[in-house]
Amino acid sequence: MKRYIFTAIATLLASIAPAQARSHVNINEFSEMAPYVYPANIARGVSRPDFTADGLSCLKLSDDHKRVVSYNLVTGAEVETLLDVTHTRENTIGKIDSYTLSPDGTKLLVATGTTPIYRRSTSATYYIYELRTRILTPLSETHQSQRSPVFSPDGRMVAFVSPADNNIYLKKLDYGTEVAVTTDGAINSIINGVPDWVYEEEFSTSCSMAWSNDNATLCYLKYDESRVPVYSFKLYEGTCQPMTQYALYPGNFNYKYPVAGEPNSVVTVHAYNVETRRNSELEIPRRDLEYIPRISFGQDPSGRLLVTTLDRAQSSMEIFAVNPRSGVAKSLFTEKSDAWLETCTYENITYLPNGFMILSARSGFTHAYLYSYEGQPVSTLTSGNWDVKDYYGTDPKGNSYFLTNISGSINSVLVRVDAKGNITRLTPDNGTASAWFTPSLDHYAVNYSNSTTPPVVTLYASRGDKKVRVMESNEGLAEKYASAPKPEFTTITTVDGVTMNAYLILPPKANGRCPAIITQYSGPGSQEVVDRWKVDWTQYAALKGYVVLCVDPRGTGGKGRQWETVTYRNLGHYESIDLRGAARWLAGQSFVDPSRIGITGWSYGGYETLMAISADDGGANPFACAVAIAPVTSWRYYDTVYSERYMLTPGENTLGYDESSPMSHAKAMDIPLLLMHGTADDNVHLMNTLQYVSVIQSEGRFCDMFLYPNMNHSIYGCGARLNVYSRMLDYFDKNM
Repeated sequence: MKRYIFTAIATLLASIAPAQARSHVNINEFSEMAPYVYPANIARGVSRPDFTADGLSCLKLSDDHKRVVSYNLVTGAEVETLLDVTHTRENTIGKIDSYTLSPDGTKLLVATGTTPIYRRSTSATYYIYELRTRILTPLSETHQSQRSPVFSPDGRMVAFVSPADNNIYLKKLDYGTEVAVTTDGAINSIINGVPDWVYEEEFSTSCSMAWSNDNATLCYLKYDESRVPVYSFKLYEGTCQPMTQYALYPGNFNYKYPVAGEPNSVVTVHAYNVETRRNSELEIPRRDLEYIPRISFGQDPSGRLLVTTLDRAQSSMEIFAVNPRSGVAKSLFTEKSDAWLETCTYENITYLPNGFMILSARSGFTHAYLYSYEGQPVSTLTSGNWDVKDYYGTDPKGNSYFLTNISGSINSVLVRVDAKGNITRLTPDNGTASAWFTPSLDHYAVNYSNSTTPPVVTLYASRGDKKVRVMESNEGLAEKYASAPKPEFTTITTVDGVTMNAYLILPPKANGRCPAIITQYSGPGSQEVVDRWKVDWTQYAALKGYVVLCVDPRGTGGKGRQWETVTYRNLGHYESIDLRGAARWLAGQSFVDPSRIGITGWSYGGYETLMAISADDGGANPFACAVAIAPVTSWRYYDTVYSERYMLTPGENTLGYDESSPMSHAKAMDIPLLLMHGTADDNVHLMNTLQYVSVIQSEGRFCDMFLYPNMNHSIYGCGARLNVYSRMLDYFDKNM
């Protein structure tokens, strides 16, 4: 379960006295809220562009998706048009969805007709565009759409997967020929070269192919999901992008989804020899091997494939170096933890000319460690009671660039660490920065914001850290939301002695004691209390008279491993204690009506909403009302990778699974509760909500429910997000 940017939701229309219940609500009554919700509240950014060989000329897609142009990074001036869909030869397309520049800089791989599959994956019709001749050629003449195409390092071949049969195909661009790399692919059985659902969702990947540096070998993962149970949910006609084929009878969406304790795909590593067209399986000599989240060729001259592996508990990572021709595998590196390994440890390994960089929390905080390609430690690049969040690279002088929270857990600061370990902070101590660098690391762009300053993207020269130009100012955004109340950052300490990061958003014209709402996500390693620009329902709620409190309870990120892993094998317990403690802290404030405190959350935040309102902590329920969106209601219903990372399997931790389910505590639920869910949620299935409702019914209790036909976990599109917030606001208005 990856964190959603649309986290907790709930808001309140607020008069100081409770409003009279209404039998209906019209979304037009909430039209003034529209600027505060997606997509109207989005700030502009500048993504890292593709770079040409000189490192300063970049590519970008025109706003009308008709052209790919090159521009000078330093000046921002357009240099030339590389592709114009109205001036191609042999074939034409209407618009460009996305593109990739070949490694040799002579071709573009162009996508059109892109269709989403899951969170990260898409299929599209791809074309090869020759920059010199302007010839546009379909990537494949035999496969209507393709997935995850990958150029060979010399730019002369492209490997891709056909979504029709789950096989890998290889297009040799010099000859226009296409060959099948695999032939055993089958829907809901064998997948070659792209991940299954749970790998894509929980290991943040959409491609499982890697080219050798000499272009001779294509390595890939094969996922045998034949033993993974099929999950099915209904599809309806709907009104948002209606599916008319289901106007009278609903359809079914079927896919492989392993819930906790069930079989995962059996994943194996394979090598395809381009010259001989022969496949071979590469044996990985690990007895407890369960997952292979990454494969990659490093930059050492040995030409070995680096295979990252995990056990089922995800507490032990082992990297193997495998010769793709001989099949000889050598264990290179091992990392273990008493709880789960941080996902960045195996997802963000960086392979450099002189070794590989690992981000590890072995010291209690996440830091960067360099190892040789023989697995020997070379250096510890960072240390201290703070975390490294990202690594951007090391320049020829030995300067390494990292994103950190060196100035406090609610901040993100870009730093440079020189070869002697001296640290230079390149962005302000307070606020949130992120960055991207040119290939040579001689320039970098910083996206910086804080709670009162919209994001500004600025280009700097690394030498002297000189400002070059502002790439995006988000001009006018601050004025647009000038009347919106700003968050006030603080810490709160509960009667149990737990101190949490928090922010308050107060009504600008409070008169007496106000109703309040706690918003939270609370998932392992997540952070909601961050000093960044964020405009959301929270400001609108405050404008309407509500106090909004956001907190990060135990188990969340930014405060070290001890704080985070206290929830191991016991999700929901400590978070609930802390959230109820936060509610009691709120009740003690002179500006809050203690009888009118609500709580809300989405996804893990929805789960924790249900846990917090029914937890037995020895005191009375401090909440008056709750709204839970797309909640998990039992970790037995959720996928293997996420559930077992924090809980182990149900067989290993039966009591933990029982106690961590809101359904086990439903008898104590005694307040107005609204559940909201998309019926086509492939992540947290609607079954979670329906089973919880069934338990509530059997306990002789009531709750309210609102469903979004054919909507997925994010519930957006066709004005759905405003509808969600409007329904929530109305619910809090009626019940608090």
